[in-house]
Amino acid sequence: MAKDYSTWASRWRVPLGFGLAGLYLLLAQPRPKLLIFGAAVAFAGLLLRAWAAGHLAKNQRLSTGGPYAYTRNPLYLGSAVMGVGGALAGRSWLAGGAFAVLFALVYWPVMQREARFLRAEFAEAYESYAGRVPMFFPRLSPRPGGEPFEWRLYLRNREYEAAAGYAGIMLFLALKMWLS
Repeated sequence: MAKDYSTWASRWRVPLGFGLAGLYLLLAQPRPKLLIFGAAVAFAGLLLRAWAAGHLAKNQRLSTGGPYAYTRNPLYLGSAVMGVGGALAGRSWLAGGAFAVLFALVYWPVMQREARFLRAEFAEAYESYAGRVPMFFPRLSPRPGGEPFEWRLYLRNREYEAAAGYAGIMLFLALKMWLS
């Protein structure tokens, strides 16, 4: 049953995220200080995602360098930081709470599913890596080694789409604040 749910969560995480984004934009009530602070927090999450995408060669190798030396899921950690920043920027505590619930109910099972895949794909290398690097909350000192950042991976992983989404949302919030 858990595997079925994690498969469902993996398939529906993006559509559910877009639905939540629509609700968020509707409920957002940005104010200058929180918009600036929240945008900065979300930008930090965006940078973490970009850094992670430049190290991720999906299904080709086990990524252990860059942010993967601190956490096994830096893309999801970056998304969580972006969600917190977005909730602050939009001053929408309801949408922030909905994001937290969505993250817990959808992304946590997806991380478990991906861990099972990596364990099957990379066996002993993944077991060793997982024994030293936490699944989500980062360690303070990196695990040495790993691959360097590559722009071609950033582009192949289409992380520029997250940057465009961030820019669009922040522009929308600024316009909504200005027009209200």
